[in-house]
Amino acid sequence: MPSAGAAGALPAQLPAHMQIQRDNVICGPDLNYHTETVKQNDIYKLLNINNAWDFRDWVDKFRIKVQQKDKLDMQFDMVGIDPAIANAFRRILIAEVPTMAIEHVFYVNNTSIITDEVLAHRLGLIPLNADSTLFEFKTREEAASEKNTFVLRLQVTCKRQGSQMVNDRVYAEDLKFMPMGSLMPDETGCRFAVGQQQMLPQGVQPVDDKILLAKLRPGQVIDLEAHCIKGQGKEHAKWSPVATSWYRLLPEVVITKPIMGERADAIAQECPGLFEVEGKGKGRKAKANSAREHPKLLEKVRRMCGEQFWEDHVRLQKRKDHFLWTIESTGQPPKVLFMAAIDILAAKCDKLLESL
Repeated sequence: MPSAGAAGALPAQLPAHMQIQRDNVICGPDLNYHTETVKQNDIYKLLNINNAWDFRDWVDKFRIKVQQKDKLDMQFDMVGIDPAIANAFRRILIAEVPTMAIEHVFYVNNTSIITDEVLAHRLGLIPLNADSTLFEFKTREEAASEKNTFVLRLQVTCKRQGSQMVNDRVYAEDLKFMPMGSLMPDETGCRFAVGQQQMLPQGVQPVDDKILLAKLRPGQVIDLEAHCIKGQGKEHAKWSPVATSWYRLLPEVVITKPIMGERADAIAQECPGLFEVEGKGKGRKAKANSAREHPKLLEKVRRMCGEQFWEDHVRLQKRKDHFLWTIESTGQPPKVLFMAAIDILAAKCDKLLESL
């Protein structure tokens, strides 16, 4: 019978403790252990196990399951992927998926108490409902045109009508889309050859109409043009399409040694919902439920793993290849943003292959 390392031997299974370390981060009371991912092809060579990445195996195991989705937020599970790839998606979502934002503000009049610079900064951070794929990137040397720019106009005057003040608060909804471009092209250098009515038939509106921009008193005026261009979050946060994009590893609570009788009652009382008691009498035992449904109890379980009374019975671990994703968009559908991130990463891979 051939030995485990002999040529032609059938692939062996990793010992249970090594499999646990390979697949999971072990959460100790003070430190996390086995946090690295095992990538070397021959690391288990002496056990006659090939650790090489296999595309077909990855296709069979990889999956995405959407847990929750609405207009601006999406939560989903991504299973069977390397942490480096997951982090690449996160960074691309934050810094490289392009959006449209206000870049240049041309003032006609501003008699409010807010200085021009502060107001321009506020305007730049307003998320806009605009499809960035319809526009080209604009370089510093290029002139503004209908292909790389759209224009918003803000013209508000505060007046007193009887005992009431009109326009004492300036909101994002007061920004009006100008499909024909700038009204003062000589000053702004923005000239459209054709209007943008067909390109943007619905116009452009802020994601939230009630973003407060300024407060005015009677007689005060704000009159300006805001020119919007395409950009990326790595240049300025105003172009980031997400408020945040993040993930965490799937937590698991494992009962490593049966918890019976009064000890089962104690742990169910200590962590209600996470643990429950099955059976009755002396044969009753504790059962661990889904850890992801009880996030507030996980730090308590971590502490229990370091207590002599529980350390042989309970283990807290996190799956290294199971990511719980959250995307919080500032305007565009989260699914569209994630698909754009996939396209950008694929383009990077194509560029790398071309250069080899």
